[in-house]
Amino acid sequence: MPRTTRRRFLQTSSAIGASFVIGGTKSSGNIIGANDRLRIAVIGLNGRGGSHINGWKQQKNVEIAYVVDPDEGVLGRRLKSVQGTFKNCQGEKDLRAILEDKNLDAISIAAPNHWHSLMTIWGAQAGKHVYVEKPMSHDIAEGRVAVEAQKKYGVVVQHGTQRRSNAGIAALHEALQTGKLPRLKIAYGYCCKPRGSIGRRSSGDPPSNLDWDLWKGPAVIDSFHGNYVHYNWHWFWETGNGDLNNQGTHQLDVACWAIDKDQTHPTRTMAIGGRFDWNDQGETPNTMFAVAEYPNGQYVMFNVRNVNYKGYERQVYNEYYLEDGSKITGEGNYTIHRPGKSPEKLELPTGKVTPGGNWGSFIAACREGDPNMANGNAMDAHKGCVVGHLMNNSYRLGTQLPFNAKAGTFGDNKDESEHFLKLHEIMSKGVGVPEDKAEYMVGPWLTFDPETEQFTGEHAKAANVLVKDINNKSFNVPDVRNV
Repeated sequence: MPRTTRRRFLQTSSAIGASFVIGGTKSSGNIIGANDRLRIAVIGLNGRGGSHINGWKQQKNVEIAYVVDPDEGVLGRRLKSVQGTFKNCQGEKDLRAILEDKNLDAISIAAPNHWHSLMTIWGAQAGKHVYVEKPMSHDIAEGRVAVEAQKKYGVVVQHGTQRRSNAGIAALHEALQTGKLPRLKIAYGYCCKPRGSIGRRSSGDPPSNLDWDLWKGPAVIDSFHGNYVHYNWHWFWETGNGDLNNQGTHQLDVACWAIDKDQTHPTRTMAIGGRFDWNDQGETPNTMFAVAEYPNGQYVMFNVRNVNYKGYERQVYNEYYLEDGSKITGEGNYTIHRPGKSPEKLELPTGKVTPGGNWGSFIAACREGDPNMANGNAMDAHKGCVVGHLMNNSYRLGTQLPFNAKAGTFGDNKDESEHFLKLHEIMSKGVGVPEDKAEYMVGPWLTFDPETEQFTGEHAKAANVLVKDINNKSFNVPDVRNV
């Protein structure tokens, strides 16, 4: 069971009612030799937490020193299991209780989304390297703070977007960005995987084994209901980001990776979709088509489709549309479809990534104390997450319009209209959403300034409210100037 120490008691109790601040300094990276044991803590033990534990177990000379979770039942089970391999592993319910352990080298974050940035910031302030599950941020502003924390303290931050460790994907993007292929027009991502209704759960008291205040952390939540724990928090805006920035983070990240390197964030975005068929407690859309336009005229487009139906086509991948009319499909091994020609295999040299896969590359970067070795560093993570936040923000500011093919507001853009109509046809004919008897949520076109990371123009006032979540006082994400 979790170990209680005087230090833990003092740290956690003193943090109640006041923001937790670690007086950090620029990390030396604590360069760890190949023969030195790297000690890591895993935070958040459900779902991806189990994957993190298994990933670190497979690395040479790596020790899981702590497992952390606010659910005593989950913590006890995981601790017992991990102690079968690492007998000295300790259990804690609060990350703050372990950050002053000078022998702890890194933290591995698999907590719910609303915790990702704050834990990353705390870890950086404490001089710990950070592996953070996707998405790195729950909103735009806290993602920027995480980026600045990494810069200030010099730790390795690697995002849990495993495709960043794929040399084949890296090769394609290098070819696109160096002119070896026709110029990229649209980087397209799909998160089309079947899910089901979560039903409805009444508000009530949290289970006795769960520290509800600690689970909530920075999120402002009025009351507990059973759909929050331990997975369906994804489908509520206070804690999750919907499938667009859940599974979709992987495909968004790949799409943003393909955009020209001199581009940071899009300048225009919009989204259209809905939560169809399920009539449940969830808030986030199960259907979405979204567009992001960059200053150089390139686009990221995205499709979310979760409602199951007979003949469902699962699509969890990326496509690339080029200015010469070609289309590239595949993942790591690619096929190019040139206009008027038969599809052919795209032969590319090996791309540049730190070897070892997502787990091994992080360990290698930690041993070198080199943030540049991370496959998917803090800024890469921020770029991909911001695109998803922008799309979600448009959706959240949307108005309801009849469910029909006229709902899209794409003007003369044939590409946008074509892809929206494909989605609409699937939902209409496949799922059976009745024309004009259901409603789309149609988001406005939002204008965004990549430098200030603020919305401008029409709808700016409402959109800028969504740039930064309100935090609980004891778990405030620091101002970017004071990180």
